[in-house]
This record gives sequence, structure tokens and C-alpha cells, in this order.
Amino acid sequence: MLKFHFLLFFFAFKIAFCLPAPYVTRISCGAQNDVRSSPTNTLWHKDFGYTGGIRTKANRPSYITPPLDTLRYFPLSEGPDNCYNIDKVPHGHYSVRIYFGLVKEPSFDNEPLFDVSVEGTLVYSLPSGWSNHDDEQAFVETLVFLENGTTSLCFHSTGHGDPAILAIEIQEVDEKAYYSGPGFGRGTIFRTSKRLSCGDQNPKFDVDYDGDRWGGDRFWSSIMTFGQNSDKPISTKSTIKSASVAPNFYPQALYQTALVSTDNDPDLTHTIDVDPNKNYSVWLHFAEIDPSVTDVGQRVIDISINGNIVYRDIDIVRITGGVNSALVLNTTIPVSGRILTITLHPTTGTHAIISAIEIFEVIPVESKTLPEEVKALQSLKLALGLPLRFGWNGDPCFPQHPWSGVDCQFDNSSNKWVIDGLDLDNQGLRGFLPDDVSQLRHLQSINLSGNNIHGPIPSALGTITSLEKLDLSYNSFNGSIPKSLGELTSLLTLNLNGNLLSGKIPAALGGRLLHRASFNFTDNAGLCGIPGLPTCGPHLTVGAKIGIGLGACVTVVVIATCITCWWKRRQNILRAKRMAVRDAPYAKKRTHLNHIQMTRHHHNGHHHEHTRTAVENGPPLLV
Repeated sequence: MLKFHFLLFFFAFKIAFCLPAPYVTRISCGAQNDVRSSPTNTLWHKDFGYTGGIRTKANRPSYITPPLDTLRYFPLSEGPDNCYNIDKVPHGHYSVRIYFGLVKEPSFDNEPLFDVSVEGTLVYSLPSGWSNHDDEQAFVETLVFLENGTTSLCFHSTGHGDPAILAIEIQEVDEKAYYSGPGFGRGTIFRTSKRLSCGDQNPKFDVDYDGDRWGGDRFWSSIMTFGQNSDKPISTKSTIKSASVAPNFYPQALYQTALVSTDNDPDLTHTIDVDPNKNYSVWLHFAEIDPSVTDVGQRVIDISINGNIVYRDIDIVRITGGVNSALVLNTTIPVSGRILTITLHPTTGTHAIISAIEIFEVIPVESKTLPEEVKALQSLKLALGLPLRFGWNGDPCFPQHPWSGVDCQFDNSSNKWVIDGLDLDNQGLRGFLPDDVSQLRHLQSINLSGNNIHGPIPSALGTITSLEKLDLSYNSFNGSIPKSLGELTSLLTLNLNGNLLSGKIPAALGGRLLHRASFNFTDNAGLCGIPGLPTCGPHLTVGAKIGIGLGACVTVVVIATCITCWWKRRQNILRAKRMAVRDAPYAKKRTHLNHIQMTRHHHNGHHHEHTRTAVENGPPLLV
């Protein structure tokens, strides 16, 4: 029995303490080494391999921003759109926070204005004057579900300074954090608009590090009064219990202060500035910490937003089951103006009470571009050597900042954006056209004219059945025209003029000229086969052409060898003749002398010895 209890304790301990901790990564932008920040000794990872841009020294615009010394900024020369792409982020619900910075150089615009997108959805546009506020304007915070294993955080230039990023935090939170009803999370992003800690003299920041590990860390502005009221702040050191209706990841410190209305004005009213024509999720936090309220029915309030009652007869003690227990209420409302007014009116008792307020802008998630088409465009970017000024980062069809030279169309069947046009003429491109271009299967128009693109025309282009216009004129394409282009039945315009193409034009393309198609093959010295171009010779296969080439080479070598042998033989003959001509007088005289000596031998025998000696010693000089 003792062993059984020990095993139960062991497994309970393992479950309680060995569960994986929430994923978190913090990046100190521009840092070349990991750093830690005070007072929490928080680890910030070095900035390596996430993006482009330039590292430099940083100025902190607010005490809220982490005490870090570097940032990364993105000059317009590197493109209007730049992104941090962070891989290996587990599927889940995340708090994503981006801190803005100021470049520590007097020559820079000290307050850049730019747009921020998370996962292809615009979440924030920096307002003028953001660097002069010690509040949420120093950073942007979103709650978002990440499902693809990566996080894409992009910064889009608006022509008012270079985007500068001080730090990035990505922290996993509870799946049900800020649950707002059916359809929660997957189709929306929450952007923090305002957090108010009521009755507290100081803002609360980093207090959440001591709270539930799934809660994240949050910034709470302090508020001592609602509007112009002389409200009464109260506080307690009692332990706050979380009611069943309240998420368990809020810090206790949040509920240990509150505002209570006064006798002169029993209502609590607060007005908050918001952007017009948007939806806002409002979260109201309560805990009955007022010592004067001890039982059910002693304080009942109605809650209205912008004049409309959204909650009636709220009795905190009754709902939570007692005092010092947390209650969180949530509602989502559309706001057409620039003001959001929250009013708490006591219907029983003489005072209203509230602990904290959170307001989130509800942002519909933008549809993304088909992943395979994004991948194809990235391949095209590398193969063509696209200049940095194009950018081509993030989502190609991001509505507010689409990629330059890319046309998009929404595909209702897939609920995704697709690429239906490429317009990159006269851009100084010097690479080649990759086969991956065929993955852009919704293309209707391609215009790459006036560049210096080389290599063959990919036969894979013939698989883009929707293609109506293909303009590759005035480049350096070589080789033959792929037969597959003749299978593009929708093709109406084909401009291949001004290249280095050769061979016979495919018969299918030649036949299309009779069906009101506009094709241009001029200024290609090697093309043939249609009226206006040279007549093609017998058609030879590639193997036959190689054989002819090798045969011609062998013939040239044999002829050269024969000529060389003939020339050497002729030189030898000529050399022999010259020697014979030179030696002819000597040979004649020698013959004549021998004749005389032999005659003397016959008639004068006693001179025999002398004659022999003369013959052996050569002829004497003749006078």
C-alpha cells in the first residue's frame, strides 16, 4: 500500500511539474549577443538570421520599453516592406509584442511613422507623436493564434522615416485567454488599445511575471479617477480568489485596488479615445474588496457603453460567491465615433466599483496568398536577382501594401489570394526564369520585357493554362521555343522578339497566327519556319546535329593532317633538289679526273701508286 501511494505521488508530481512551459522568445533587435535586462533579469536573444535591415544604437522612447541599447532599422533602399520571420513557433495562442525605438543618430528622423502587420494582417499604424507618450503607443501588442510553425512580423514604410524596431516578444498564453464566444480567435486578432488599473497610483508593468505562467506579462496604466469625478481609490492586501467565470491568468495585484464612486456622484464614468468604425472587445474586471460590502444584494450595478446598457443587475458577491473574488465581464461592440464611454450606475447601494478595464480592437484576419504561390515568387525573386528596392517580403497580396510588380485576385473557392499578373518590365533583371514560375498557375499576364534575362524559356510555362499574355521581348533568352507554348489555348499575345532564340517555331504556334493571335518572333537570327522568317532546312534531331558536328570535326582534322603531310613531303623533295644542284660541278670534275687517272694507269704502270693516292686523297686543284 505504501508503494502504491508513493507511485501516485510520483505521477502527480510529474504531471504538476514536468508539463512543458509556455513557449516564449524575446529578441533584442540589432544585438549581436544575448543580453539580460533589469530588474527581472529577462533573457533577450541576439538578433541573427531573422531579417535584413541595419543594426545600430538605440534611444528608448519610453520607460515602458525594455532597457536595451540596440535596434534594427530598415532604410527604404532595402524595399518598402521588411519582415522578421521567426521559425519553429509551436501551434498555439500567443501574445506578440513589438517595441519601437529611435535611432541614436542626430541625422535620422527621430520619429518614424510606419505600418505594422502580423501574419499578413495590418494591426497598427504609428500615430504622429507616439515617441512622446509613456503608454501603449511605445509598442504594439496583439493576441493571435499561430498555426503554421512560423511568425511573420512585417514593417511597411509610409514615406515618413525608416521603420526602427527595438525588441520583439512572442509568448504563449492559455488557449482560452480572452475567450470571447463562438468563433473566438481563428478569424480575428486582438490588438491592445488600452489597459487601465483602477485606483492604483502607479502603472503596473512586469507584475505578471509573478502571476500564472500562462498569463504573459502586461502593461497596465494607472487611473485614479473616472473622467472629472473625485472617485475614491481603495486597496486590500487580501488574497483574491478567481471565480469560475474569470480567467486564472490575471495577477492578484490587479484586483487589490479599485475605484469606488462617491456620494456626490454615485456613477462611475470613463471616456477612452478610440479609432472610428471599428469593433472593440471590452473586458471589465471586478473584485468586491470594499469593507462596507459583505453580503449579496448590498451592491448591484448596471453597465452601459456609449449610452447602451450591456449588463444589468451585476451583483459581484452573488456571481462570484463571496467577497475578494474576481469577476471578469466581456462584450464586443461596434464604435462609429472616436469615443468609447463606459458608465457604471448603482441600482442597489450608493456606490459603483471597478478594478480594471481592458479594451482590444478586434481586427479581422486578412486572407493570405496561396502558400505555393508565395514560394514560387520567392524562387522567382532569387532567380531573377530582384533589386532590394522591390522588397518582396511578407505576403504578396497584403491589401494595404501589395508587392510591387505583382497583381492579385481573390479566389473564392480557396478563400485565398492568387497571383494573376507579373509586370516587371525594364527593371534591370539579369538572372534566369526558373521552372517554379509554373506554380503561379493563376497567371493571366507575364511581362518581363526589356531586361537581360538569359537561359532557355522554361517548357513549364506551357502548363499555365490561364495565360493570355506572355511578353519576354528584348532579353537574352536562347535555345528553341518550347513546344508546350503551343498548348496554351488562351494565349492571345506572345512577344519573343529581340532575343537569341533559334530553331523552328512550333507548328501549333504558327497555326495560331490564323486565329487573331498576336505573336512577334522578329530579331531572332536563328528562328525559322513561318512567313517573314527564313525557311528551315531538314529537321534534324539533337543527336543527328551532334553527329554531324562530330563528323565535321573529324573531317577537318583528317584534311589538316593530310595537308601537313603533303607539305612536309614537298619540303623534303625541294630540299633534296637544292642539294643535288649545289653538288653537281663537284661531281662532274671528280668523274673527269678519275677517267684521266685510269688512262694513265694503263699507259704508265710505274705511276700506279701515285694515282691511287691521288684518288684516295681527292682531286688536285686544277689550274
